[in-house]
Amino acid sequence: MPKPLIGITTRNGRDADGHPLTALQHSYINAIVQAGGMPVLIPSMLAEEDFTSLYSLLAGILFTGGGDVSLEYFNGSDHPRIGEVDKMRDTTEITLMRAAVNDGKPLLGICRGAQVMNVALGGTLYTHIHDQLKGALDHDYPGDLRRVIVHPVNVDESTRSAEIFGETLLNVNSLHHQGLKDIAPSLRVAGHAPDGLVEVVEIPDHPYAVAVQWHPEWLTDQPAMQRLFKSFVDASGR
Repeated sequence: MPKPLIGITTRNGRDADGHPLTALQHSYINAIVQAGGMPVLIPSMLAEEDFTSLYSLLAGILFTGGGDVSLEYFNGSDHPRIGEVDKMRDTTEITLMRAAVNDGKPLLGICRGAQVMNVALGGTLYTHIHDQLKGALDHDYPGDLRRVIVHPVNVDESTRSAEIFGETLLNVNSLHHQGLKDIAPSLRVAGHAPDGLVEVVEIPDHPYAVAVQWHPEWLTDQPAMQRLFKSFVDASGR
């Protein structure tokens, strides 16, 4: 049986000589390959007719981490820490997210991907958690700290996410300064950090639509994270 084609969103950047490039960390690719999927990179600089054509070939989509979502997509507070805003990427991902939700195409959101899901469906974001959420933990551990466990996440045992992870208490990394604030009406909150920040959301009655605020692709030594990627790829292959 052919492996399901899993689209993976990418970021725009520049190489050392200043030439434009499309970039993606290997950790995302490895996680999909290990789970039995065939990764297909989605450039964030295609015309809409081209990325929607590519979308039609995919069995599922992984929405990856990265820079901040433009304020034009939600009623957020401006903040000097907002950075790496990429309108081409925003347009690509928000369009694809809405399509996957409407079409019932399996999707998994990671970090920025969770934020894109919430914004695309009508929610808002904390544009800098530390200044906007009272009593917030430090969620921003940048650089080479991707395998460092920072805090637990409590998953609601009544949710599909709890079934997917096979556990209700997860230990996760944390590499974000923004987070989900007002949750989109169609999303169900499935997990929280100890400070109350939403860390897991899902769409009830969708074949597979789950998003997490941490980076499970760097924690695939954990069985719960292995089950997350495997369940996503399996749902995409049906």
